[in-house]
Amino acid sequence: MSEPIPVIRTTDHGTARLMPDVDRARAWLLTVDGAPQSYVDLDEPTHLEFEYARRLGHVLDTVGEPGRPLDVLHLGGGALTLPRYVAATRPGSRQDVVEADQGLLELVVAHLPLPDDARTALHAADARAWLEAAPADSADVLIADVFGGSRVPAHLTSLAYAREAERVLRPDGVYLANLADAAPFTFLRSQLATFAAVFGELALIAEPGVLRGRRFGNGVLVAAHHPVDTAALTRLTASDAFPARIEHGAALRDFTGTAAPVRDEDAVPSPQPPDGAFRVG
Repeated sequence: MSEPIPVIRTTDHGTARLMPDVDRARAWLLTVDGAPQSYVDLDEPTHLEFEYARRLGHVLDTVGEPGRPLDVLHLGGGALTLPRYVAATRPGSRQDVVEADQGLLELVVAHLPLPDDARTALHAADARAWLEAAPADSADVLIADVFGGSRVPAHLTSLAYAREAERVLRPDGVYLANLADAAPFTFLRSQLATFAAVFGELALIAEPGVLRGRRFGNGVLVAAHHPVDTAALTRLTASDAFPARIEHGAALRDFTGTAAPVRDEDAVPSPQPPDGAFRVG
């Protein structure tokens, strides 16, 4: 059998590359314009290679009863890593994936097809426009993992956007977002303030080194109208190769400080990461 070879395509928003992993038979890394976007193991969809993806998976594992099907809305598609994870861990879940880059969706579906029973609908659309047209109270979980290049787009950072996310979620729903920043955390703190204005409970999952300002990195925002199971998340993240810290309650309010919610007219993208900031963990 021949070895898999890289696939390179110019898509709507950049140059996408699917690179085979030499250590795992049917595993692929997706990059767009050189930035790592997704990692998928077709034989083991529960394998989450990236640190932030594992943390999102940990939160998904704490939503409701283990294995219960969920209605999940994914803003940002990449190589469909998390939709595959949900389909494997919670069979019968209904999922919608919104990805602005239609060419990227077509590339991924052609080379890394979803399982036939995945019950996942793919939509080539702008994430906020699709969200604003979505029915109220229609999702158990909303996952925002949208990057234009290596930056979260400005229109997905505002109070108006957060209110739309809250409208689409059911009362017991959970909002998750993959964010990225570094000290002095102007962007991250603004996001915490924005979502604290809409949701009653917040938590932030990140590596201690990132939170101490030692390096640029990802933070996973969790927002809900009910207490987040921080004890379970602490146990799960402690077992990772790069253990994370869970900030919530008074400590998270202190971290947010005097940051104010973001208005549409003031919204800016997340900061440009320094060269070499992201790695496969």
